[in-house]
Amino acid sequence: MAQVEKRGGLLRKSSASKKPLKEKVVLMYDEIFMTEDPSKCSPRFWEELFLMKVNLEYLEGKLESLDGEELMKIKDNINCLFQHCIQALGEEHPIRVVNALQTLCALIRGVHQKNKSTSGFDIINMLMGFDKAELCMKNLMESLDSLLCAEGSESLKSLCLKLLLCLVTVTDNISQNTILEYVMINSIFEAILQILSHPPSRREHGYDAVVLLALLVNYRKYEVTGLLSGQLLSFFLFRQYKDKEEEHQSGFFSALTNMVGSMFIADAHEKISVQTNEAILLALYEAVHLNRNFITVLAQSHPEMGLVTTPVSPAPTTPVTPLGTTPPSSDVISSVELPLDADVQTSNLLITFLKYSSIVMQDTKDEHRLHSGKLCLIILTCIAEDQYANAFLHDDNMNFRVNLHRMPMRHRKKAADKNLPCRPLVCAVLDLMVEFIVTHMMKEFPMDLYIRCIQVVHKLLCYQKKCRVRLHYTWRELWSALINLLKFLMSNETVLLAKHNIFTLALMIVNLFNMFITYGDTFLPTPSSYDELYYEIIRMHQSFDNLYSMVLRLSTNAGQWKEAASKVTHALVNIRAIINHFNPKIESYAAVNHISQLSEEQVLEVVRANYDTLTLKLQDGLDQYERYSEQHKEAAFFKELVRSISTNVRRNLAFHTLSQEVLLKEFSTIS
Repeated sequence: MAQVEKRGGLLRKSSASKKPLKEKVVLMYDEIFMTEDPSKCSPRFWEELFLMKVNLEYLEGKLESLDGEELMKIKDNINCLFQHCIQALGEEHPIRVVNALQTLCALIRGVHQKNKSTSGFDIINMLMGFDKAELCMKNLMESLDSLLCAEGSESLKSLCLKLLLCLVTVTDNISQNTILEYVMINSIFEAILQILSHPPSRREHGYDAVVLLALLVNYRKYEVTGLLSGQLLSFFLFRQYKDKEEEHQSGFFSALTNMVGSMFIADAHEKISVQTNEAILLALYEAVHLNRNFITVLAQSHPEMGLVTTPVSPAPTTPVTPLGTTPPSSDVISSVELPLDADVQTSNLLITFLKYSSIVMQDTKDEHRLHSGKLCLIILTCIAEDQYANAFLHDDNMNFRVNLHRMPMRHRKKAADKNLPCRPLVCAVLDLMVEFIVTHMMKEFPMDLYIRCIQVVHKLLCYQKKCRVRLHYTWRELWSALINLLKFLMSNETVLLAKHNIFTLALMIVNLFNMFITYGDTFLPTPSSYDELYYEIIRMHQSFDNLYSMVLRLSTNAGQWKEAASKVTHALVNIRAIINHFNPKIESYAAVNHISQLSEEQVLEVVRANYDTLTLKLQDGLDQYERYSEQHKEAAFFKELVRSISTNVRRNLAFHTLSQEVLLKEFSTIS
């Protein structure tokens, strides 16, 4: 008997030269693409259609092959198919439901290809007709809600989420996707959160559910309706956390924990890489930003933390896009993972996030890594200015070992993990900022990230000053990093000024030192720490002298940097007073005692003996800062980020992710 081959909806005998035969389902699709109603000649047409295995490739390809005029001729049949799909979702026969879900996915994706440049109104008309759109979408959302909340097939739930992702990402700019108006009216939030609150469902569908929520929150975000939807989601998430608090289970955050944890990958050579995943970072950002109460959840220990289970759905065979908006695949996770901590019980989402940030922020040359690094710093900014988060970060009774990734550098040794001390979490945040400062002084200078980094440090210091928290931290590492950064700005003045206003950053750095000088006695751990601050300023006086010379030169010229440079000149007044006060006394001490080079202790002795005669000017506003505001300053960044995520989510919903193989096995008892 000759072997039968199947290709693109065609059946043919490989040994024969006869015309290929089409599958029955393909013949039925062809009838839909005629102008006549297919059920006129076949009253059982729709009933039979949903018993046939869907040929996604053919249906989607057929839709894409038609031009706009041809598609409009069969609009009534497309509307009819869409409505019958929704009706089939209420059937008891699971195969009908599966086929209806997959057909809807193909319809939405196929029609989208014809409407790439429009806002979505044409898509609504083509799929269901304007006059029936409200009722159609109401019925569709109710059916999806029932399927997601029902006890039963996880594969059906997976298809429901994929369909929702198809709906949400049907346009690149989700705020122009008017289908989402119907999704928001017929809220699906409860169903998604129910999935996230149930551990087995969360393991299988957590990624899609979290990404879906992150995208929904960004629908018309800066309009009144968008703000309301964000607040509504915020309420849902917080209520769900409170309901589950006794069980130490917060579905959304457990899902995020697993998602963020799964981004860590290390190969056999211990070279650490990471999947940049803006979709999950966006979800974490929205959770932290929408309701600051969630920040307290970052500190909660999660029993599920540890090695991440491999997602049930198969890994995509198509190349994963740079944004990495698909869940980590089995071949990726099979690599050796970066462990969270020796003691998993003392870990939490914030520790996981800090570790992830330490890897992502090491390489900002790639645009997507740059965006991920920026998002990490924005999240840290929200945390650093939150009172409750700071209380936890600085709690001396809550100590953790946080194994941050340190970029290999020739001039420093690799720190042994086992020697990591247990410290309050704010130390890890400061370590992360110091690490960023010392490792990104490069030709393609990431000015925006540096400014955000210094802002995080400043906000932490403001909390310490306000609450008189004496943190036992190696402040010298921070001071040294800041001075080296100033030296880099000066040595690359010409190149950097062509692209950046380096005086904004220089002013922020100088004012950090002013913060330590003016208020250091209220938050530095010991009097000797304050002495060490003066020692570092005196030791590195040449750098501050050079900075003063540079800003004085530019502030006395009538150039574009006059005002910016002048601000730095004024900010240096106390640093210069310290240098000018102590340097002559140190030189005098050396001359009297016939010492060519003083030791640190000898310099400190001079400093301690001459504090009384030092005069400093009181500088206002050092402990004040502008609070983070997304809408006014970051809207463009987030709009572009959401557009990229939406595009990549849609692109990665490939044919195989909607394959029937798993489904047919699950429903093998049905003929």
